[in-house]
Amino acid sequence: MKTGLARRMLAAGLVSLVTVAGCGVRPSDAISAGDPPSGPVAPITTITLYLVKNGQLSEVTRRPGGRPMFQADTLALLAAGPTPEEQARGFTTDVPPEAGPFSVTAKPAGDLVVTLSTPAGELSTLAVQQIVCTAAARAPEKPVQVTVVGAGQSVGPRSCPA
Repeated sequence: MKTGLARRMLAAGLVSLVTVAGCGVRPSDAISAGDPPSGPVAPITTITLYLVKNGQLSEVTRRPGGRPMFQADTLALLAAGPTPEEQARGFTTDVPPEAGPFSVTAKPAGDLVVTLSTPAGELSTLAVQQIVCTAAARAPEKPVQVTVVGAGQSVGPRSCPA
């Protein structure tokens, strides 16, 4: 019986010790970290497209009007062609309208793969350059290599010559 009593006393002592020690965290008041972030997210104010003028790549800046623009959206603008104002200034596009929709995938090294809906090997050299430069303009890290893929064909990787 002495062992049973000793075990109960030891257990009661351990429970008391754990209760007194707690977990070591002392209570405190709330710690202020300042005001939370507020306000609208700043939209992209300009986008860069590469259109064609006099047979050469030309950088054109547009304002997207506050809506979010992704790389695939920017490439769709190439296939849609120049605005009337850009046409009046002599700009064209070699990217055919049926090339869209586009998707853009980033590779681990920061390089990009642009997938389109038409055979990549059938695009003109200027169309490939337009796609490569427009996709690279939005890349967070530069220089970037872009591979254009479509209908089982691949062109690249290429960097923007402009």
